[in-house]
Amino acid sequence: MEIRLKLEREGATAASKNLWQRYVRAERLLAANALDLTSDLLIRPHWIGDSGRFWYRWKSLTAVEFLLVDAASGDRAPAFDHDRLAAALSLATGRPCSAARLPFTEIEFAESGTSIEFDIDGEERWSCDLDSYACARVGDVAQTLRDVVRSPDGQWEAFSRDCNVWLRSVETGEERAITTDGVEKNGYGEELLSPLTTGGIADPPPPWLRWSPDSGKLLFCRVDQREAPQFHLVQSVPKDGEIRPKLHSFAYPLPGDEVLPLAYLVCADLSAGALTTVDIDPIEVQYHGPPVYGNGLWWSADSETIYFVRQGRGYFSIDLIIIDTKTGTARIAISEESGTGIDPSVWRGTSNVRVFADGSRVVWYSQRDGWGQLYLYDAENSVLIRQLTSGSYEVSNVEYIDEAAGMLYFTAMGREAGRDPYYHHLYRVSLDGGEPELLTPEDAAHTISFAPGGGCFIDNCSTLEQPPLILLRKADGSIICELERADISALEATGWKKPERFKAKARDGSSDVYGAIFRPSDLDPEAQYPVIDYIYGGPQAIQAPAAFADAAREREKNFWEAQSLAELGFVVVMIDGLGMPGRSKAQHDHSYRKLQDNGLPDHITAIRQLADRYGYLDISSVGIFGHSAGGYASCRAMFTYPDFFKVAVSSAGNHDHRLDKATWVERYMGLPVSDHYVFSANQNHAENLQGKLLLIHGDMDENVHVASTMVVVDALIKANKDFDLLIMPNQPHGCTAHPYFVRRRWDYFVRHLLGVEPPSGYEIG
Repeated sequence: MEIRLKLEREGATAASKNLWQRYVRAERLLAANALDLTSDLLIRPHWIGDSGRFWYRWKSLTAVEFLLVDAASGDRAPAFDHDRLAAALSLATGRPCSAARLPFTEIEFAESGTSIEFDIDGEERWSCDLDSYACARVGDVAQTLRDVVRSPDGQWEAFSRDCNVWLRSVETGEERAITTDGVEKNGYGEELLSPLTTGGIADPPPPWLRWSPDSGKLLFCRVDQREAPQFHLVQSVPKDGEIRPKLHSFAYPLPGDEVLPLAYLVCADLSAGALTTVDIDPIEVQYHGPPVYGNGLWWSADSETIYFVRQGRGYFSIDLIIIDTKTGTARIAISEESGTGIDPSVWRGTSNVRVFADGSRVVWYSQRDGWGQLYLYDAENSVLIRQLTSGSYEVSNVEYIDEAAGMLYFTAMGREAGRDPYYHHLYRVSLDGGEPELLTPEDAAHTISFAPGGGCFIDNCSTLEQPPLILLRKADGSIICELERADISALEATGWKKPERFKAKARDGSSDVYGAIFRPSDLDPEAQYPVIDYIYGGPQAIQAPAAFADAAREREKNFWEAQSLAELGFVVVMIDGLGMPGRSKAQHDHSYRKLQDNGLPDHITAIRQLADRYGYLDISSVGIFGHSAGGYASCRAMFTYPDFFKVAVSSAGNHDHRLDKATWVERYMGLPVSDHYVFSANQNHAENLQGKLLLIHGDMDENVHVASTMVVVDALIKANKDFDLLIMPNQPHGCTAHPYFVRRRWDYFVRHLLGVEPPSGYEIG
């Protein structure tokens, strides 16, 4: 019996009530609400100097507690007496405080360990003596200024003013200019501003300034964007209350652009009063924000050298550049090229390059043998010493280098036979060579956080069905103690069922692809449920969660968006097809120069295989949705496979890669911009639309310009196709959590895929 027929047979009033209750249940399982029904799913350790101790804050189902751990012994206890502190703080402040919900989220131990300090409401700084539990206000909270970068020794603040870099003494307030010749669109220490800043939607970013560890030098860029082509956004509803729409223009390089903003690295020696321009070609800035993203540039510990992992245009090359800050001279220590795009890590945007041994050795990540592996180089002579890891698996992250013991610790995926290839495990390998040693043997995904000194690490261990078990382990992997075991009993008491991880065959019939399936809490195996494919399709990220810890990390919104939508009467799937990262170089390159593939043929074959396993999947009614690259993919699905996908909600899609940011597109579509870009553009296939399509875009999208959706709108109109469009004023790229957005997406699938009218007037709180 199909869900829509079941609702119809209940009668109009009962069916309406049933559907309203489904919306209530769906709202309860959005991320913020669902995580209120669980304990914390991860911990964030705060190490106390070099004492070997750390504290963390843990939310259980009934209270929030601060715990103190001795890493050597594993002794774990409350960091203080919560009842005594609450009582003392209530008396001192005149405001009631609960031991289960203290009015602060972080603490700082005094060097002696006999007292703590904390901030209340971000305004008041308080202390508590842990012997007497006397609480006293010690002052106001020092406001962290977004427009300054403080030196490591705390004595100086660097900032940008009138396109130049300035220095201010924290003690005296005295200011002096470090540069004087900066002008508009050719200034120092600045970033390329996004329209969200000029539109009053986001705070201005901090200046791009990098202090040396000894606080004696300052690295920054002169960014010349005078000739760079501009993009424009019209803010129809200005945030400042003005009536007239406002125009916001900003540098936004497109694929193949010949003129880009250029960033020149400059190093200031503050004691000598000298400015040195680094002797390398300027950095071609391909997106607004800082001229160098992620962890691709850093100082040496002695403040004499800068290391820069530089990627060439189109990502066909990658270099490790070593810069002498005294002279500004630079040399390429390691260089690598690839014909299909190259990354310094399996995850785009991070780097697995590590320099150690006083700058003489480098751990280098490369997929040159077909898999992401680690190599040891002599940095001084640019000579490969040895390959440290090898095999049919992907190194995911360099976690720690123990120079004294000559050991490298790293996480990798796919090395353990018979296990989910997206599970991360921790290993160590000798820098002298040899086989890696598995340190986290449990058949689960492991997220690792090493102690600063490397003697131990915290291991968050979970699967999609098993909530996190958080362990403290020695560097050899032996367990010191169990720190926490996540509690999801309150969530389960609502009737919620865990999603299921699955494996299916790809389009080629031999490759394995993986995904997750989310079912409604009240699943009736005898009923028929429409299927919704939640897709991303961007080749730099995986979509389907492999571990329960993903429900509280960067992909938490995806996890709970899928679950909440399922509660409306759907089965939701998330699949990582061919072309996604985390597997072999060849599998990742499946998407190269053909982003229009999106892994969609693998999604279709996997959904059909799931229907063979689960008779309640109605694959005559399949919908699809996604955001950004997922917006592109979901729209493309409707145009390319109209017989399979019947309904789509496509939001902020980069529908024409010629209109999208160079930094992302050139990596996956290559150069030059030619016929394959034209074929990949969604508007050129709009005449194929047969089903129901809702296009959504924020009119202040700083990432994917709203024009990317409007070119599809234009093509659909010319093709005389019916479709739906929602433009959201003042909404940036990250708008998918907006309550109205969420409700409209729910309504669209309920109306067009479930086949019933959504409840009138439902409002997400």
